[in-house]
Amino acid sequence: MLVGNKADLRHLRTVPTEEAKTFAEKENTYFMETSTLEALNVETAFIEVLTQIHQVVSQKALEAGDDPSTLPKGQTINVGSKDDVKKVGCYSA
Repeated sequence: MLVGNKADLRHLRTVPTEEAKTFAEKENTYFMETSTLEALNVETAFIEVLTQIHQVVSQKALEAGDDPSTLPKGQTINVGSKDDVKKVGCYSA
C-alpha cells in the first residue's frame, strides 16, 4: 500500500498524484492520499490496510488447504479500547 501523506500541502508536493498512481499500478499496489489536517482518508487508509492483510492471509490459508475462517496461530495483542486512546494534535487551531 502506498499512501501519500499531508495531501493538504499541495503547494509543497514533490510527487504528482498521477505519478504516484502510475507507480502504484506498476507495482500492483493500492494508492491513496491522506490528510490529518483535513480528516481526509485517514480512517479509510487503516481499514484498507487491514482489508488487504485479511485478503492475503485468507488467500494463503486457501492455498494451504486450511479453513480460511480460522485465525492464524500467533500471539494475541490487546490494544485497548477507544477510551484508552489519547488524541494529540499536530496542528494548532
